[in-house]
Amino acid sequence: MYMSELILDYIEHLEVEGGRSARTAENYKLYLERFVEFTEDIIVDKITSEVIRKYRLWLNRYKNGNDDELATITQSYHLIALRGFLGYLSKRDIPSLSPDKIELPKTTRKQVTFLHFDEIERLLEQISTATEVGRRDKALVELLFSSGLRVSELVNLNRDHINTKRREFMVRGKGQKDRPIFISESAARCVDEYLQERLDNLPPLFLNYSRNNTTGTTGDFRRLTARSVQRIVTRYARLAGITKHVSPHTMRHSFATDLLMNGADIRSVQSMLGHSNISTTQIYTHVTDQHLREIYEKFHSEADSPEDVTSNS
Repeated sequence: MYMSELILDYIEHLEVEGGRSARTAENYKLYLERFVEFTEDIIVDKITSEVIRKYRLWLNRYKNGNDDELATITQSYHLIALRGFLGYLSKRDIPSLSPDKIELPKTTRKQVTFLHFDEIERLLEQISTATEVGRRDKALVELLFSSGLRVSELVNLNRDHINTKRREFMVRGKGQKDRPIFISESAARCVDEYLQERLDNLPPLFLNYSRNNTTGTTGDFRRLTARSVQRIVTRYARLAGITKHVSPHTMRHSFATDLLMNGADIRSVQSMLGHSNISTTQIYTHVTDQHLREIYEKFHSEADSPEDVTSNS
């Protein structure tokens, strides 16, 4: 069978049985179609280690319409998708290359950028709540930091999703998995203040007040977008004099780091972030390890050496 004939089946399998989001499935489809492009739609039982070797070289040299090369991590995503596809063929007893024949390139994780609590306070101080836009901005920044929500989860919230009295609600994250979200009293108060001043009955929790915002489905045409949240967070970080690159995901990093620095165990943080694999959460350990070293150097009493004791006698 030709590969192109099996891709759609695999993508549907990812969504239905694998619980992957439509966006993830679409990305996998794109990556697999690149392999089809490279092999000119190979018959799956003709996929060999040599074909994979040549494909890796092709990916490494690949350039898009803007003459940009593929980052190493993006090349890995292509190979992960192909390995998953081969695993799917194996389960269906369709002859092809064993998925364990594909080794992923080594990648270096980017340094985690996070804000200390005093930087969060400085950022929040820049937000004036004299207007409805300002009240919205303060509510969303407070909510990002206190909850660890992904920006995609934040912008998809409706009014009736969030419970500010209990300060707890459920959100559906990656892999269509539900997890509990807890928010601070300050975040709950800011959300309440924002909603109390709104005169509309639109479902979205956060609205886009741009006059040019006319895209989207009926009832969602004024929903704030992830790109808009990015601009909002970046703007206030600059006003606060923060020179780091600050994004909505920085707030998520800050949430996790703050928990770990204050003694939370990594498994609990994993659950609150919605990570399916503990290794994903462990990107924060090097940050907290450095924090622990600073605490050690500041507070641990150094005993006198025997030579010092002798000389002082």
